[in-house]
Amino acid sequence: MTAPASAAPVVVGIIGAGNVAGQYLSSLLRYPDVAVAGLADLDAGRARSVAAAHGIPFAGTVAELLAIDDLDLVVNLTTPAAHADVALAVIESGRHLWGEKPLTLDRESARAVLAAARAAGVAVGNAPDTILGSGIQNSQRLLAQDAIGAPQTVLTLMQGPGPERWHPRPQFLFARGAGPLFDIGPYYLTTLVQLLGPIESVEAAGHRARAQRVIGSGPDAGTRFPVEVDTHLSVITRFASGVIGTSVYSFDSYVSRQAFEITGQHGTMEVPVSGFDGPTRLRRDPAPDADWEVIAPLGDHRDRGVGVLEMARAIRAGQPPRASGGLAFHVLDVLLAIEESVEVGQPVRIASTAEPVIALEAGWVATARTLPGARHV
Repeated sequence: MTAPASAAPVVVGIIGAGNVAGQYLSSLLRYPDVAVAGLADLDAGRARSVAAAHGIPFAGTVAELLAIDDLDLVVNLTTPAAHADVALAVIESGRHLWGEKPLTLDRESARAVLAAARAAGVAVGNAPDTILGSGIQNSQRLLAQDAIGAPQTVLTLMQGPGPERWHPRPQFLFARGAGPLFDIGPYYLTTLVQLLGPIESVEAAGHRARAQRVIGSGPDAGTRFPVEVDTHLSVITRFASGVIGTSVYSFDSYVSRQAFEITGQHGTMEVPVSGFDGPTRLRRDPAPDADWEVIAPLGDHRDRGVGVLEMARAIRAGQPPRASGGLAFHVLDVLLAIEESVEVGQPVRIASTAEPVIALEAGWVATARTLPGARHV
């Protein structure tokens, strides 16, 4: 990728004005290196309302957004089923693309998106960008410094009773392209690949506790809806490096629990996979009463949208984004292989791979003005 000659800031448009748009905007509007020019949604009224609340100068249709002359990068916050079509429209317009997870819902459309981007000479970045948070970045640097020796095994747990208890419209979270695997799994799998390298094979078993669930809050409380995906998955993961992983993704547990533990030759590391910040904890004494060593992360606070910022800076530098489309494709390939392993009852090899993700510099600051001509905040 060649760095464009135009000066910063990188001009950003957003497609999709749902709840997640507000989370992105709360970050993007604080970053001097980007400028949000407009917001589009199928519901134009919702787009106008969100744009007005955040002082965004334009709101309208997707076609109108893509007609903005100086637009550099478009953030695709549509539902998973729409990711591929919207991504291709953005790329066809000649803009760089940042997408929410997952990249698409199948390998064929994901390959088409990446091929179209290569042909158009534009970059593709993709959520989750928690891997760029100071917490996971801290863990990555500690691993590189041999804090626990060579990694041997990894354990991840994500379990709880399910989002229908608190989400007022949870149906999409139990439809194809969601469930605990596709909705939460990308956070864990992307972090696993970042820290431990590409995945070689998976073996999985799945379970669906109930055919229907009940909305527990909001105006539709008490309404039943169908469950279309497995709500508990147990996965054995083999990495190309030889590391062996065990993972659970579940919406069926009455106990809420999250864990991400890497065990190496000389200790165990607890990675703060939930959110963007948080300390890394090390246990390098096998005694039962040994204390954890708590290591606070370096760097500033980051939040959802930091991946768009890192991508914007990478574009100006003529570099690929760290949370790249290639990384997202490998994670999607693994997600689909887990589903296939459940169906066939045996291990499934992963055909794709992923390039190493280089850690951010320790002094990297999201709110810094780093690009020539970037706006002041």
